Formats: sequence, C-alpha cells, structure tokens
Amino acid sequence: MANERLRSAMMTLGITLDTMAGHVGVDPKTVERWITKGRAPYRRHRLTIAAFLREDEAYLWPDGLPDGQRRDAADAEVLKVYPHRSYVPTDLWLQLFGRAEREIGVLVHAGVFLAENPRWTQLLRRKAASGVRTRILLGDPDSQEVQRRSEEEEIGEGVAFKVREVMKLYRPLYSVPGIEFRLHRSTLHNSLYRSDDEWLVNTQVYGVSAPMTPVLHLRRVAGAELVSTYQQSFERVWSEAVSIEGRA
Repeated sequence: MANERLRSAMMTLGITLDTMAGHVGVDPKTVERWITKGRAPYRRHRLTIAAFLREDEAYLWPDGLPDGQRRDAADAEVLKVYPHRSYVPTDLWLQLFGRAEREIGVLVHAGVFLAENPRWTQLLRRKAASGVRTRILLGDPDSQEVQRRSEEEEIGEGVAFKVREVMKLYRPLYSVPGIEFRLHRSTLHNSLYRSDDEWLVNTQVYGVSAPMTPVLHLRRVAGAELVSTYQQSFERVWSEAVSIEGRA
C-alpha cells in the first residue's frame, strides 16, 4: 500500500525524490519504494525524514514504533510538571515564546496574565517582523461555553468580561501582518501555549481557576505523540473559529 502521507508531505514542501534521496543518503529508487510500495525505512532514516519534513515519525509511519518505544518517547516529551500555573517561573513564558523561529500559538478563554503584560505584546511585534507566524484563539464572550466556564468558577459573567477586556488590550495588534486572532466556541479542556515544538499546557479542572491548575512543559520528540495530540487539537479549534474582526 502506498504511503500517501509521505508523498503528501514531500509534495507540500516541494521535495523531490532526488532531493530526499540526497538528504537521507540513499538511492532515489529506494525513496520511490518507500512511497509507492509503502515500505518502511530503517529507524535512523525515518527520524531523518521526519525532521526534514517537519512531521511526526508516527504520522508518516503509524505502525513504525512498537508500544514500548511509543511510551518511552512520550515520557521524553515531558520536561517538567508544575502543580499550579502560578508555580511556572514568570520569565519562562516570555523565554519560551522568545525562542520561536516559526510559529507561536495560544489557545485560551482570555489569558489575561499574558495580554496585560506589555513585554508580551512587544515580543509579538518583534516576532512578526522577523517572520514568525502568531495565532491567538480567544473564547467567544457571547458563547455558551464561556458562560458555562463562568458558572463553573462561580464568578457570574467574569470570564466573558475578562475576554472582552483582553480583546481591547490586543486591539493594537489586529492590523499587524503575521498576527492572527480568532474567537472559538470550543469546550476548553486545556489552555495551550506553543512556541515551535515547545509547549506549555495549562490543564483545566472543573470548578478550579486556571492559575491553580497543573501545567505541563513539553517539547516534541521524534516518534512521540503527546505534543502532536495537542497540536491536532489546536488546529481543529483554529479551523472552526471565526475572525475577531468586527467584534472588538
């Protein structure tokens, strides 16, 4: 069976058989068989290819890793676990995003602690100017999902109020090329903060405000699936969200 995922990933980046063969150090006919015959390369070649295509090894070859190796790889992606968001070092947030070279992503209801920090908005401008894409997802303040979160935290219209205030704080960035804002109506299970392949995941716990819930510090490892699972979630929410234009 042909490996259409590998074929598509190469086509998306404009990588030819000869280019891939030269990068991996094999014959172009070998690369062709990986695609058309679905043959799996050696592990060292899979890792090289996945890094070259900026894809997960497990995505390109779903059956390539035994369960034991998958679990080990997942463990390796966890850098640190903080029992509460308030325990995350203050400077870590900006240091994390400051390392971004390709993409910054934020999925929150409001994320007030970031939006009200002038150093954060300055960083976003600098990153946009250097070609880093930024995507920020805020909860739709008129949605039932945001209202439900307010009820869970017993703060009335508090979450919707926070979102509207954050929308005002971000207003100077709405016209900056490379920075995109959308409103989502998803049930927010986790707040996600992405800087290329490094993530902070602020878990959501029923009835507990975000500053008091655990945070996972993750970094993608070839062959693992933990980070890619959160990335898939982010992309799905983004695809269903609507532009913030006209709402702020």
